[in-house]
Amino acid sequence: MQSQPPSEQRNVTQPTMHSPMEAGRQRQGRLWSNLKEVCDLLRIPASVSVTSEELLFQHVQFKTGQRVHTIGQAFDTLYIVNSGFLKTVLIDEFGNEQVLSFPMKGDMLGVDGIHTRHYASEAVALSDCDLILLPFKKLTALGRVHAELENMMYGVMSRELVREQTMIGMLGALSAEARVARFLVSLADRFAAMGYSSKLFNLRMTRHEIGSYLGLTLETVSRTLSAFNEIGLITVDQRTIGIKDPESLKTLRRLPPSRSRTKGGAKQKAELEAPGDDQVLATA
Repeated sequence: MQSQPPSEQRNVTQPTMHSPMEAGRQRQGRLWSNLKEVCDLLRIPASVSVTSEELLFQHVQFKTGQRVHTIGQAFDTLYIVNSGFLKTVLIDEFGNEQVLSFPMKGDMLGVDGIHTRHYASEAVALSDCDLILLPFKKLTALGRVHAELENMMYGVMSRELVREQTMIGMLGALSAEARVARFLVSLADRFAAMGYSSKLFNLRMTRHEIGSYLGLTLETVSRTLSAFNEIGLITVDQRTIGIKDPESLKTLRRLPPSRSRTKGGAKQKAELEAPGDDQVLATA
């Protein structure tokens, strides 16, 4: 399917009902998904009381760099990532960005708009993306008829909240090196869950964006990745990361002194002693 022009992407109307034949053609063109397909993408069981042909949800494409929604924009839709990579950010009065998350396949966007009916963050495509629109009025109407579906959707939203809370806890408790290590492990796990390689993958985000997400400077992120490469935990080729020792990355608390780093020094890869205060707050 050809991507829609930007002007059309920002003003997508809610999907209307179509005949099964027309809907089938559109699904083949990746324009629509039925409820079972949406539930599979979100990793929740589909409601047995709703037939797969009864409800359809529209897809929309965004090019790299395009905004899905902006801060303060009126909220009416949740977005489910079908393919591609995005970032959500806060922007202060001076135009500085704080990266909040890196949504990818199976993640839900726009939950922060439910409370005030305006999006509290901005979502930007880091690659060409295919998103499924989930109109909030349609979701609440479904919840009144199918309580089990409503509960499962709450579970998806809670899953996103738990991920954010885990990140906040990590920022306050771990050294700079440990934050980068956990970030790589988390990415590897998420790629594995999508059916991709957890050992070799491309970073869709820049080192600056990683630093913003982890509360670190670009220089700290670059220096830490280089150090991980030096001692054999990972391989780095521009944005391509190879995970060589995931267990050491999971348990790493701080790096050994630079003079003792060697690729054969496996025993020094993940020191288990607590990091010092000067290592905990290597923030931007």
